[in-house]
Amino acid sequence: MKDHITTDPLLQPYTLKHLKLKNRVMTTSHEPAYPEDGMPKARYRAYHEERAKGGVALAMTAGSAAVSRDSPPVFNNILAYRDEVVPWIRELTDALHEHGCAAMIQLTHLGRRTNWNKGDWLPSISAGPDREPAHRAFPKMVEDWDIERVIEDYATAAERMQAGGMDGIEIQAYGHLMDQFWSPLSNKLSGPYGADTLENRLRFTTDVLNAVRKRVGPEFIVGIRYTADEVQAGGITAEEGIEISKLLRDTGQVDFLNVIRGRIHTDPAMTDVIPIQGMPSAPHLDFAGEVRRATGMPTFHAAKIQDVATARHAIASGLLDMVGMTRAHMADPHVVRKIEEGREHDIRPCVGANYCLDRIYQGGEALCIHNPATGRELSMPHVIKPAADRRKIVIVGAGPAGLEAARVASARGHEVVVLEAANRAGGQVLLTARTKRRAEMMQIIDWRVAQCEAVGVDLRYNLYAEAGDVLAENPDVVIIATGGMANTTLYESDTPDHVVSAWDILSGDVKPAGSLLIYDEAGDHSGLQAAEIAVAAGCTVEIMTPDRTFAPEVMAMNLVPYMRTLQREEVIFTVTKRLRGVQKVGNRLRAVIGTDYSDTVGQADYDQIVVNYGTMPLDGLYHDLRPASSNGGALDQTAFLDVRPQTTVRNTQGTFQLFRIGDAVSARNTHAAIYDALRLMVAV
Repeated sequence: MKDHITTDPLLQPYTLKHLKLKNRVMTTSHEPAYPEDGMPKARYRAYHEERAKGGVALAMTAGSAAVSRDSPPVFNNILAYRDEVVPWIRELTDALHEHGCAAMIQLTHLGRRTNWNKGDWLPSISAGPDREPAHRAFPKMVEDWDIERVIEDYATAAERMQAGGMDGIEIQAYGHLMDQFWSPLSNKLSGPYGADTLENRLRFTTDVLNAVRKRVGPEFIVGIRYTADEVQAGGITAEEGIEISKLLRDTGQVDFLNVIRGRIHTDPAMTDVIPIQGMPSAPHLDFAGEVRRATGMPTFHAAKIQDVATARHAIASGLLDMVGMTRAHMADPHVVRKIEEGREHDIRPCVGANYCLDRIYQGGEALCIHNPATGRELSMPHVIKPAADRRKIVIVGAGPAGLEAARVASARGHEVVVLEAANRAGGQVLLTARTKRRAEMMQIIDWRVAQCEAVGVDLRYNLYAEAGDVLAENPDVVIIATGGMANTTLYESDTPDHVVSAWDILSGDVKPAGSLLIYDEAGDHSGLQAAEIAVAAGCTVEIMTPDRTFAPEVMAMNLVPYMRTLQREEVIFTVTKRLRGVQKVGNRLRAVIGTDYSDTVGQADYDQIVVNYGTMPLDGLYHDLRPASSNGGALDQTAFLDVRPQTTVRNTQGTFQLFRIGDAVSARNTHAAIYDALRLMVAV
């Protein structure tokens, strides 16, 4: 046994009640939105099983499983109120147990944190009449019969989870129905469950715990995840949170506490609870340690603990008993195994982009920005298998797509050459990372460069490749990953004179000055990043979009830091207005502004107009090489989607296969570019 395994705090076993956990690392509850018909079927099972294979000691599944029909699955939740869930839970737990991973599940009633127009179209319920701003449904205030019914639902759901072989359950309080009783901000009831005393506010919780225990018995593990400090005037204070923690302990019904700090009722509040890139790491860790010291209870916690060093500190310092590394395991499901093998340097880093959670909260499925195998375990590998035959692969472009193609091709045993025009790798990520708050994005590049260098990939910089450069390498396969160039052409129109691109501002090639119009038709990060640079330079800024919302590609939690900066500087946001043209008037620019909703046309003058309209493929080299390729650049889409080798031949005289990926095909995003590379190269 290696010495570090016996001494590393993260790798030490921990006994929770009767359950022996093989190390101190867990994935906390989250709903990746993979259930089918409310059941955790093959895709859901494969996702969690991959992390179990990777060595995690405890998987807290679901985020959260719904116990009642009037807690509809707004996040595509597991439906714990259905009897047919039991065999699916059994398959899930059996799969995790096979790899020595304990299995638990989080149960909840969402209360007002859902919508009435999901599931059975029942009204949401809560301890007060106010809607949750994030989900907008006005709830019905609970009546006594609602409370009795939901208590019974919790108990029955717990019994189903026990029947499915789960090692325990975690009851979700923060932000959900249970917390809506706890918080003076949301509890407007009177009587035994009212807000007048702490005992009354916790009565619903203690009633649920008592009912659950009657069903599952004293040995089954039951914990609770809750906020011990709402960090808002009039809400649960830190002092009151400690008192609540002690009361939960003193019930004798709770086996562990999973602590968070803050609220999740708005996007900004949730972003402070679950910080994204550019925000401090582990901001609530010390507070969780205070709860542990005050209660003596087994204490779990997760909030941007994305690196091994911070997780190790959390255990070694006695702040936590189990440390949650949930988003870190979405980026790399094999974190623990790599620690055990002394390969921490190989861990794919979580860059805090929060693409995973933002997609969930926009009604999509969780995906990692730079690990496209996450959530696709049934079709995409996390560990690349070698190819039967060694080939020479020439890749043009060292952005995310090109580097992923190089990483995968080299892992398959091919000879790989990468040609890059710039003096370093990165592509468009180099521009993104110029914003200090988004500097972590460079880890997407740095990790891949390190992986490629470790296996001898030939990375050549300062080479603007032409067809002759590529052909001189006598390649078997050529991958064009040259990305795109900023597009300033207006929709179904021409490129106006005198405008600059968001890239010009981000790169520093153009200095913002005076009053700016940022016309954003792409809706991605570039427009808002340019706005941040402009306000920092003292400019007056207006952001305009023809869409009914601005920056839809940025999504909820990533929008928060932008808005905190831009609202402070009184940036103007204009929606449903379309830039029709630009005229030079004296030393200023006149924007001709229309709308898709009428024939109205107006004008406004600015010192500078910035257009953000995605990219156009930089694909000249691709077209130059097509005549010499065997496939003419053609992609067999069926083979591509089935992850089978490409066999199309359109030119029998061709000496190599030619493909393009990422933005060299069309403007998309980092995840799409990397996914292109992975699913093409695993079959080459």
